Amino acid sequence: MSKYLDKAKSSLRNDVTWNRIGRLTAKGARALPSASAEYVVEKFPIIGWLPRYNWRWLLNDFIAGLTVGLMMIPQGLSYAKIATIPVQYGLMSAWAPSAIYAFMGTTKDLSTGPTSLISLLTAEIIESLHGESYSPSEIASAVALMMGIYGMVIGFLKLGFLLEFISLPILSGFISAVAITIILNQMDSLLGEPNVGDGTATQIRDIFQQLPEANGYACAIGFTGIFLLTVLDQAGKRWGRKNKIIWFLSITRAFLALVIFTGVGYAVNHKRHPDDFLFGVAKVQANGQEHPRVPSADLLSKVASRSIAVFIGSAVEHTAIARAFAVRNNYVTDQSQELTFYGIANVFNSFFHAMGVGGAMSRTAVNSACNVKSPLSGFVTTAVVLVSIYELVGTLYWIPKATLAAIIITAVWPLISSPTVFYGYWKTSLADFISSMIAFWVSLFVSTEMGIAAAVGFNIVYVILRQVFARVVSLPESHTQSPDLPLAAPTGSFSLPSDVRVFKFSDSLFFPNAYHAKHAIIDTVKTMHAPIYNGTAGPEIERNWSVTGERRIRKLRQRAGISESSDLPPIGLIVVDFGRTNHVDVTACTHMEAMVQEIRMYGGRAVEIRFANMSSYVRERFARAGWMLVDGDQEAGVEEENVTRVFEGVGDAVLAPRRMTLRRGTEASEFSSGDSTSKGREKVRYREKEDV
Repeated sequence: MSKYLDKAKSSLRNDVTWNRIGRLTAKGARALPSASAEYVVEKFPIIGWLPRYNWRWLLNDFIAGLTVGLMMIPQGLSYAKIATIPVQYGLMSAWAPSAIYAFMGTTKDLSTGPTSLISLLTAEIIESLHGESYSPSEIASAVALMMGIYGMVIGFLKLGFLLEFISLPILSGFISAVAITIILNQMDSLLGEPNVGDGTATQIRDIFQQLPEANGYACAIGFTGIFLLTVLDQAGKRWGRKNKIIWFLSITRAFLALVIFTGVGYAVNHKRHPDDFLFGVAKVQANGQEHPRVPSADLLSKVASRSIAVFIGSAVEHTAIARAFAVRNNYVTDQSQELTFYGIANVFNSFFHAMGVGGAMSRTAVNSACNVKSPLSGFVTTAVVLVSIYELVGTLYWIPKATLAAIIITAVWPLISSPTVFYGYWKTSLADFISSMIAFWVSLFVSTEMGIAAAVGFNIVYVILRQVFARVVSLPESHTQSPDLPLAAPTGSFSLPSDVRVFKFSDSLFFPNAYHAKHAIIDTVKTMHAPIYNGTAGPEIERNWSVTGERRIRKLRQRAGISESSDLPPIGLIVVDFGRTNHVDVTACTHMEAMVQEIRMYGGRAVEIRFANMSSYVRERFARAGWMLVDGDQEAGVEEENVTRVFEGVGDAVLAPRRMTLRRGTEASEFSSGDSTSKGREKVRYREKEDV
């Protein structure tokens, strides 16, 4: 017996896996107290940015919050109508998320609340449970609770990267189909409630078949509303930057339409019997906020699986909007923290019979256009919505249904991707085009759940088949040294100047890893190099309200052993080595384009990004995706900043003359002149460990 015990002890002492587990456990135990406190602080970003809030920003935040609140009233009512729940629940869904986001949000621009996508997907679940003993609002709140649970699990465990397995073409097809479905669902209200059935094909047939039965008054109200909203939208785009009055009228166009046509509805209908109104009205009825109640466990079990599609679609939309405006306004967002907020907001909403919520593109764009400075604007939005719930319900009763339909239609038609987008997928990648078409047509004519599931399933099969049938390329083996090296170097290394960084992908670049690869490059640049503003390196001129990005970079620099007092060089040249990359897709091309934009925002317009070792297949994919690629020694013929130069090897890409020089650092300027002497070559060092 002792023999076996000694053998077991010896095995445990010498076993690599058990020793590694022991080391990691001990390391985790030592870091647990500080890491736990830091984790809790990260869940409330307001702790980091509020002490440094500039109180001169209060006016901007108040104006932005008021404007978004005025938008939220008509949109909340409209989106509740899409969800087929009583319209007052749209307002009850809209007040809490903005206030919660002020504590937990990682962007200053994002506006949260009901959205058209969530509304339609919720309506489908309500329709699927038709005949059950549950009211539509109870079903909507159960869906919101499940959305919240899914979001909290992924957010608290920091698994936000899982959403990157949904490719951009799938999202384009899915959201376009959802937008068309929403528009078709509003035709009954727009045309005076003729007997329009369910299902895309049936709706299209019924709309044309029953046009003679349309209510002329409702049509007049609805189409006049569409005309007014479109005119104000186009006027804002054309003259809004020059004229503040036109700009304000444009961004509050939905609220203006609501006020005007609610007045019309009251004027022509208030003396009539409800059964004899000239056109249908919303008949909003509410007596303040309802008392909280948890959805029943039986109902939750019935909507749990159906809510997955709602969660995926809305969570991807939410995080994508947050990332887009963070890049546009030069700060960093935390995807997992956004999902944590998303989960908590939906769980909270579900207790009040409210529908699910998420980030909304139109309101976020308006919030950003108002030059919002922080999420504190959400408190103003919350106040506006609460006033409408408690004080304006009697007035909102007279809103024409055709006006709500007009607001919905004009809000969602920009979500429909143009044919040129899908043609771009066709030119770039047949597989991406097919996945987008599966998502579009199946979502449009079958169901949104099946649409996104079928498209993701196709992508999974495609990825597996690519690995099974990987192409084998035969290359001449006559080289005695790496063709990347400008000089014979047995060690496989050569020196780089301080403002140059080289990255090498170790595998194909496509939708599951494109986002991670992009941020690996960006994080390395921000860790090892100083930012440049107005052409000079130095501290931020006016620090942004967000601390998420600077906290992340501080951690990365600590791990790299870089102190805060270190004088980091600016970034002047980035070389991306595609030597091991045999496939890219639309998502990868899009993320690489976003990477270039973000690096230039950080390092200045003088930063050059060059590609090396691109196969003809990969280069063709980038070109078909709209990239302007030229050979390294070729004249571009267009503005250099829009061109990406492609070189045969990393050494050639590093040593080629620069387009522009940086204002800081003589080393970069010296090298940018095209110095190809041995002195210049010795300044380059290429490390395999910097592979992405």
